[in-house]
Amino acid sequence: MFRRTLLALLLVTSFAHVEAAEKLDTSRGDQMLKAYFAAETAKLAGACLTDIHSREDWESRRGAAREQLFEMLGLSPMPEKTPLKVTVTGRFEQPAYTVENLHYQSRPGLYVTGNLYVPKGLTKPAPAILYVCGHARVKKGDTSYGGKTHYHFHADWFARHGYVCLVIDTLQLGEIEGIHHGTFNHGMWWWNARGYTSAGVEAWNCIRALDLLQSRPEVDGERLGVTGRSGGGAYSWWIAALDERIKAAVPVAGITDLTNHVVDGTVEGHCDCMFMVNTYRWDYAQVAALVAPRALLITNTDKDSIFPLDGVTRLHAKVAKLYKLYNVPNKLGLQISEGGHNDIPELQLAAFRWFNRHLKNEDPPIESAAKKVLQPEQLQVFKELPVDQQNTRIHEVFVPQAPVLPAPQSASEFAAERAAWRQALDQKVFRGWPTTAGSLNVTQAFSAEKDGMRLTAYDFTSQEHVRLRLYELRRAAPGKDDLAVLNVLDDEGWRKWLATMRTGFATALADETLPDEDAKGYDQLKQMFQHFPWTMAYIAPRGVGPTAFDQSAKKQTQVRRRFNLLGQTLESMQVYDVRRAIQALRTLPEMQGEPLWLQGEREAAGLALYASLYEPDIVRLDLWHLPRSHRDGPSFLNVLRYLDVPQAVAMAGEHSQIRVYQRDTAGWEYPAAVAKQLKWGEKQMVIRPVKAE
Repeated sequence: MFRRTLLALLLVTSFAHVEAAEKLDTSRGDQMLKAYFAAETAKLAGACLTDIHSREDWESRRGAAREQLFEMLGLSPMPEKTPLKVTVTGRFEQPAYTVENLHYQSRPGLYVTGNLYVPKGLTKPAPAILYVCGHARVKKGDTSYGGKTHYHFHADWFARHGYVCLVIDTLQLGEIEGIHHGTFNHGMWWWNARGYTSAGVEAWNCIRALDLLQSRPEVDGERLGVTGRSGGGAYSWWIAALDERIKAAVPVAGITDLTNHVVDGTVEGHCDCMFMVNTYRWDYAQVAALVAPRALLITNTDKDSIFPLDGVTRLHAKVAKLYKLYNVPNKLGLQISEGGHNDIPELQLAAFRWFNRHLKNEDPPIESAAKKVLQPEQLQVFKELPVDQQNTRIHEVFVPQAPVLPAPQSASEFAAERAAWRQALDQKVFRGWPTTAGSLNVTQAFSAEKDGMRLTAYDFTSQEHVRLRLYELRRAAPGKDDLAVLNVLDDEGWRKWLATMRTGFATALADETLPDEDAKGYDQLKQMFQHFPWTMAYIAPRGVGPTAFDQSAKKQTQVRRRFNLLGQTLESMQVYDVRRAIQALRTLPEMQGEPLWLQGEREAAGLALYASLYEPDIVRLDLWHLPRSHRDGPSFLNVLRYLDVPQAVAMAGEHSQIRVYQRDTAGWEYPAAVAKQLKWGEKQMVIRPVKAE
């Protein structure tokens, strides 16, 4: 009993109350991240379309690539195409066309507001343009009129020149105001875990918009085009890549490459609707490639700060090779005009001409530009918003979460479930891990003795450009220890561990910013080593402690979003760091044959949990205040589509003893039921209540 209590005491006292540490020196972490992001981005950029040498190469991969894109937008399996319930709430006449104010439901309760412009005097079905809006807020008081009112002049031009044009609002800036910025400024990191992106909603709304257009007798359903600028440029990419009903596309200032976003930092100017969940680690030229060999005009300006010219031209060059393989180089265009991120006439005229050429097979001079002629009130769809709308909470339901299954009835049934979960983790969740582990290159940084204890620091390479420090604390007297415990530290844990160690090892830790000492915790540590032959090891994964990066809230957010664009999360790569720390620890001569335990608190407990699923012979896990769901952390891409934390605990419990310490033990019924059903024994899975600190 004393042995167990003292081990628990070590963790708890290391998290005892201490004064806040001084501001961390983040230079090491920032430099590491800069080099890491550049290297990872270069790998993905270098792999993008470079193995396509013939039309047959691309044809053999295009179908699978399109399915991957559906999946990365949260559209696999494809949602049911439920009745659109198109409702026209108003209609008015202009000299050359009629405008219908309408809404449809792309799925039940997901309302899309828009305006349909129908030319007068049509004698046969006409080509149609889907115009998707960028981030334009048109709001008076509490009433949002939607981006469609800002961009209506594009539709006016199309309708005056013989096109049916449907302009649809976005999820966030429509008449019903939903959310685009889940990770950007709402702290909804669980969007990653759910495999959700607001880009998926926009793509689905566009697919259903094409259904609407094809249902109209005025529309030639074989001659559909799409365009939009900024956010609308991005949605133009999604729908043109996903749906071959689009025969001509003109995305305006809506896409660039990963180098711009991750290395140059343009991600900081974009909301979540601009990005897919990059499970398959694409560079963005692959999205554009899915449009080939259909007509695609890439348009941009030369001074656009959030879609820089160099990235646009790099992307165009990669896609141009593909159009040449199809022998249709004339179906790919690049239009660059002078200016910033603005909706300028030169870009508009290029789009109008492109559609004339590829949807009408004509190329007359463009004699008039688009002009604003209507007022927001004329284009308003709703006088009162529908009470059954799902727009404001669509992020909660758009991507299905894995159901909680009952405990398996047999070991074989659990083995099948575990195999499915492991496959999902390998292929969908941790796909961003290195495919080949490099050398650990373990080197000793220092060794110091005090009060019968020896603290040794080892530096090791977790991943290219990610050099971390592993601390080992054991008795100074020679002899083999009974076990080793690797403690996984988060920011709070790191500060409190430094506070404990400062009393005896301040000189050895002089490179770190040390908080006020925790002398009581240090005394308890000494007591433990006097009674028990144990080794205690500590790892602060990337972004924590010695490699912490800029602590400002904005920078923390944007660093995490960069990981997302690389098909990773910060937390998933921290799990990899814990794995590599385990491997490094086991290279030490004194560790040979020692049983290994893992423990951590809060999200760090989740890192230890998942690391244990990939490293052999973890005897025991002590998990303190482990989040009950990945909705609360740690955030891994897509994980909630397949399993949640309790299922991972059950997976780990099959090969390691588990101790989950919680103030409230509710929510852990599943792993407890699995242990009982499969007769693992009372000591294998223990959910233990602890008192609040």
